[in-house]
Amino acid sequence: MQHKKNKEAAVVVFSGGQDSTTCLLYAKKHYKKVYAVSFDYHQRHVAELDAAKEICEKLDVEQTIMDMTLLNQLAPNSLTRDDMKVDSDAPAEGTPNTFVDGRNMLFLTFAAVFAKQKGVTDILTGVSQSDFSGYPDCRDEFIKSLNVSLNLAMDYEFDIITPLMWIDKEETWELADKLGGFDLVRNMTLTCYNGIKGDGCGNCPACKLRKKGLDAYLARR
Repeated sequence: MQHKKNKEAAVVVFSGGQDSTTCLLYAKKHYKKVYAVSFDYHQRHVAELDAAKEICEKLDVEQTIMDMTLLNQLAPNSLTRDDMKVDSDAPAEGTPNTFVDGRNMLFLTFAAVFAKQKGVTDILTGVSQSDFSGYPDCRDEFIKSLNVSLNLAMDYEFDIITPLMWIDKEETWELADKLGGFDLVRNMTLTCYNGIKGDGCGNCPACKLRKKGLDAYLARR
């Protein structure tokens, strides 16, 4: 089947967290049509999917939720297992126990399949190398490599776009503000590893990173 390419539309890999929501706002600004693709991998907190749905409804974005429960079976970690405590700090060696092996690769691959069926080439994801937390699949070289592989695998010219790749959390807050979504990101997103929306629990690594960036941005806003 020949798919007509549409550069006026984009697919956003969307979790309902701070970074992906900022990417969703970015896409809304730059494209006429935006599709959000979210993934149910039996993550520890179903509230994550609830937050994603609420944000899509508020922004009038068409959302598709894909079943990725096999990932839960293959890669047990503290974000999918209630009996595993979330690492409070990054380990001296190796990846944190919040890292899900293969997650970004699988999410982007399935998002690409979805995008091709829609005739869309542009896929946005909120990974950032600047806020690298020991996650190898957030690196720019991985994204570039996967982009080439997806193009070859499907004989299609995808463009994986990473608006946050070279900015830190402080700058991410600034970008959300410039896009008119500061309050939405602060109040409706779920970044917390303990499943608390908005400012979160304040103690997990995700909350600490988010708060550090927010405080720095508010100090100069």
